[in-house]
Amino acid sequence: MTQAEQHYKKMTETPVEKLILSLSIPTIISMLISNIYNLVDTYFVGTLGVSASGAVGVVFTLMSILQAIGFTLGHGAGSVTSRLLAQRDTDTASHYVSTSFFLALFMGLMLTILGIPLISPLMRLLGSTETILPYARDYGLYILLAAPVMVASLVLNNVLRYEGKAFYGMIGLTIGGVLNMIGDPIFIYGFDMGVAGAGLATALSQLIGFLILLFMHRHHAQSKISIRNVRLKGWLVGDIVTTGMPSMIRQGMTSISSGILNSCAGMYGDACVSAMAITGRCQFFMLSIALGIGQGFQPVAGFNYQAKKYARLRRAFRFTMLSGIAVLMVVCGIGCIFAPQLVGLFQDDGEVLRIGSLALRFASISLIFTPINIAPNMLFQTAGFKLRALLTACLRSGVCFIPMLLILPPVLGELGIQLSQPIADITSSLITIPFAVQFFRKIPREDVHVAMDDIA
Repeated sequence: MTQAEQHYKKMTETPVEKLILSLSIPTIISMLISNIYNLVDTYFVGTLGVSASGAVGVVFTLMSILQAIGFTLGHGAGSVTSRLLAQRDTDTASHYVSTSFFLALFMGLMLTILGIPLISPLMRLLGSTETILPYARDYGLYILLAAPVMVASLVLNNVLRYEGKAFYGMIGLTIGGVLNMIGDPIFIYGFDMGVAGAGLATALSQLIGFLILLFMHRHHAQSKISIRNVRLKGWLVGDIVTTGMPSMIRQGMTSISSGILNSCAGMYGDACVSAMAITGRCQFFMLSIALGIGQGFQPVAGFNYQAKKYARLRRAFRFTMLSGIAVLMVVCGIGCIFAPQLVGLFQDDGEVLRIGSLALRFASISLIFTPINIAPNMLFQTAGFKLRALLTACLRSGVCFIPMLLILPPVLGELGIQLSQPIADITSSLITIPFAVQFFRKIPREDVHVAMDDIA
């Protein structure tokens, strides 16, 4: 039995519950490690002073831009690849993956070439003040140097995940994250590099993680990366970008809404801004578990939809949504009960604790509803329903959240700030339900038999 036949059998015959868990657990671990090392990075840099701590926020915005590019190309190529592998078309899958990979390297390199000479105005554009600027330059320089491998790593990780090889992607991301945490104190304090040490630790860990991911893809993926497989055709590049666009929208909407949230919270003082920032950090940490389950569902959804295994697709969708809700009920229950203690880990100021504790409790309750939005959005993106994926991707952090920020604070004051994201979470989930119902009404309830010759 060939590798393609073994993979087809695994994706279409393994019980979907077992399959999704085997794919989601590595993804959850990767996301948690990424969250932890971001927190560790913030902690070490924060010990260097307030201005140095501000540089982290500025440079994280730069990293968000790199992530947006990487997610767009990675999700775009990966989603198409999962469907092509269901047809056993590894050649075309290799064209998509190779094109996406080298586009990522090229776009990252362009950011390096253009960004380094313009690093001061770039940091100012991203929100740096004159006192933060020296630190932001030192930190941002290494991030710009590492931009090509950071973007390309996201492509490799997502392609491995969509091919059902999430475990191998986890290895690269986890090793990179652990090395980053080890490198921070060594370079910051041991070599007395200050903020530049944090940037160097991040750059080196990203490079090592990239090399590991490249090795894993070469030895375990069905698609093959080669310059000969690159196809710079308008329709192919357009397919990658439009399929990955919901990821770009999610990332972009999150950045925009975070800026608006900071502006609105700033009207009620620095304590409110700090409290909402801490709440958002805790909220994303909890949400990453549900996102990990959803990302484990994506290759299963794409493969079985293309293979016309509609009964398996329904069961996989149901399991993803219900297990996401169940896990979040436990995690968010902890967040709700221990909200003051969690906020206190980051800041012990009385006002921050008061505002952040209530905000985190509201957020913990509303997060339980988010799988109702996440699972359909990931299904639409993976199955190739680009418009529905785009619309549902806009809801949580954009269409529902931004109006709440503009409407509720003037009416409810500080409480409006605390309630905006929770109300947006619930509203976006309710709006998504009809899209999911319509999708499943249009596809057959049972599997459709496909002859082996049709998919060879």
